[in-house]
Amino acid sequence: MLLDGLGLQRSGAGQWVVRTISGEGESILEGIYALRRRLAGAAGSLAEAYGWGKLAGMAFPWLIDGASRFAGIDIYGVEGFYIPYFYALSDQIGANVSGYVFLRRREGCAGKALRRYFRDPVMLSSLAVILVVPAGLFAARLLGFSPNTQTFTALETIAANLCWVPPFVGWLRERRNRNGR
Repeated sequence: MLLDGLGLQRSGAGQWVVRTISGEGESILEGIYALRRRLAGAAGSLAEAYGWGKLAGMAFPWLIDGASRFAGIDIYGVEGFYIPYFYALSDQIGANVSGYVFLRRREGCAGKALRRYFRDPVMLSSLAVILVVPAGLFAARLLGFSPNTQTFTALETIAANLCWVPPFVGWLRERRNRNGR
């Protein structure tokens, strides 16, 4: 709201800051977790690989956003629906890829890694988020939504940021396993 009040509703730099914080804020914390685990000398885990992937995926949307603006794409219209997707979920895509690479190394072959990937509820929920969110963003833009203020930019990115789903699924699974169900 501060940027909107200063007349910077469509500022590219403002949108970069707003989308980064609203879409990637948790990735910074997950990256710190992964770094702390590494510095503590803890054995590698799927959770650590996931955190490294999320941290690595943070810069990718900056490139996409800049290239789209440079190419003259109407980032406020339907054709720009993918921009908040990458701000909200590039870290999730990185986590998903990093998680698969971890499983591939641990299992020793792609077939076993894929079987384990498709049996892991956290990895499956991550994949579902990656595949479902762009359809929702596209539909919202088709219905007339436009992030023409920094407030709407933040709301759009926050709504698309379902990165909390996979850790929540993992927490539920651990809780269920602890309770012996």
